[in-house]
Amino acid sequence: MNSSPSQQALRVFLVEDTIPIRRRMATRFGAIDGVEIVGEAEESGAAIAGINATGAELVVMDLRLAGGTGMELLKGLAQNMSPVITIVLTNHSSTWFRQACLAAGAQYFFDKTSEFDLACDTIKRIAHERCARGLNYTGAHHV
Repeated sequence: MNSSPSQQALRVFLVEDTIPIRRRMATRFGAIDGVEIVGEAEESGAAIAGINATGAELVVMDLRLAGGTGMELLKGLAQNMSPVITIVLTNHSSTWFRQACLAAGAQYFFDKTSEFDLACDTIKRIAHERCARGLNYTGAHHV
């Protein structure tokens, strides 16, 4: 965890089926002040269970997952009782995918190749806004 003891970190769960990319995400996002990586999964069933078990507040996910798709995960998260902020970070970044993900409940959508730094900046902003409010942050702006 990379936050001071007086503040609770933003709990982030990663869903990515490619291990080197998941490691990069964990390293980059985990280095953000006020962010804690609480779990990882490579398929949607394990992701839902892990998100619920860890109390994750933000999920960063790809659309291509082992044994399923990110769209299935988005639908599962939309039915979940605990609201989470959802960021899709994918190489499948056409307008169609972007619109479908936002319509399915993703708050943010980024191209993994060209917008990785923007995703980092967004997570940093969410963590800082959440910390400044002193409570769980669930509001988001579409990108």
